[in-house]
Amino acid sequence: MSNTRLTDGVVSARLEAEEYKDNFTDLHAPLNTHEALVAADRCYFCYDAPCMDACPTSIDIPLFIRQISTGNNLGSAKTIFDQNIMGGMCARVCPTETLCEEVCVREVAEGKPVKIGQLQRYATDAQMKTGIQPYMRAKATGKKVVVVGAGPTGLACAHRLAMYGHEVVIYEARAKAGGLNEFGIASYKSVDGFAQKEVEWLLSIGGISIECDKKIGDGVKIADLQDEFDAVYLGIGLGGVNALGLGDETQDNALDAVDFISDLRQAGDLANLPIGRNVVVIGGGMTAVDAAVQAKLLGAESVTMVYRRGKKNMSASVYEQELATSKGVRIIYNAAPVRIQGNGAAEAVEFAYTEIVDGKLHQTNEVFALPADQIFTAIGQTLDADIASLDIEGGKIKVLDSGRTSLANVWAGGDCATGGDDLTVTAVAEGRDAAEDIHTVLTSNKEA
Repeated sequence: MSNTRLTDGVVSARLEAEEYKDNFTDLHAPLNTHEALVAADRCYFCYDAPCMDACPTSIDIPLFIRQISTGNNLGSAKTIFDQNIMGGMCARVCPTETLCEEVCVREVAEGKPVKIGQLQRYATDAQMKTGIQPYMRAKATGKKVVVVGAGPTGLACAHRLAMYGHEVVIYEARAKAGGLNEFGIASYKSVDGFAQKEVEWLLSIGGISIECDKKIGDGVKIADLQDEFDAVYLGIGLGGVNALGLGDETQDNALDAVDFISDLRQAGDLANLPIGRNVVVIGGGMTAVDAAVQAKLLGAESVTMVYRRGKKNMSASVYEQELATSKGVRIIYNAAPVRIQGNGAAEAVEFAYTEIVDGKLHQTNEVFALPADQIFTAIGQTLDADIASLDIEGGKIKVLDSGRTSLANVWAGGDCATGGDDLTVTAVAEGRDAAEDIHTVLTSNKEA
């Protein structure tokens, strides 16, 4: 196969077609019926189940597993969807190893938890394959709500509001719905266009319309939304990215990892994506891991993740770190970037080792350089919307537990708002809970 050279060392079509297919298959193959029954049989169906407490959406895990064990797969799916309408995607991307499965009694006693995530996928897939929406809209309330952002939190909020009979309009900045699920996760975690299938299934409840290419600050103002709609929910995510702060970061092939993952997710042919021989990923979170692993799967010869703190400080779980190393990714801890070497095109990244002194991170005088013809940065994201009218705390929209903001009849949730961890499952929970509060306000004729 001939390579299309873009810049020294960065080319497309590094692998044969069959290798791309093999590399980007489903990370965890779905359970068949026998496997699901065996896995369900390991559950103790705890009365005070610690797994439920660890789940951000509080799914009744013992109940849905018991329903699987009795052959009631659709009932099991309903138990899941009652709490998490995006249970299908969460079953694929949720870090169960640090949530429900970490506290599973089987894990504590034997070091081998019940396969909660895979069982959740088994049940939700069974429901979605029927094409049937298990919820019906209540009688129309005459109230109209705008949800800004068609990501997990916005979609969860919209579905719950539609179920209560409210009319919902979703404004989405991109050309298609899905948010993080569509654009921001590793391709091997969600295959076969599942993100869009889930969106279509969720919208089948009715009462929800989506208008794409509409963004806050770009012809859309919060004040105008307050005037036009009975309530506003902001699920705009974190569209901006943090810079390395090294001065000149304009060299060719020094790219943002978020954009790399998005391009990969939307690529029709993976062989058209250019990848370097020596790739360096700067960061220690899930985005960094997803970028590093996928760079290796695209054919990079050497992929190195570099994180400024220690292994225990990484926001990526130990499971994700081990996944990266199992795919051939090297991880260097306690090193911070100080300079990108190269004249126009990146050639290497210079790092300084770090240490903790009096509780603070400091760079040492010991430096080293890694060859790099392609660099991906994954050091956090920021708000990039025009939201000057809202109270901001820690770079996010300040909200109460219910998602209420400082503006009347405006709620927010997901990555853009203060609250829990930046996880898909947490975003879904916040969208669901905000919808409940919005419904209460709209049906009590009170202003939030």
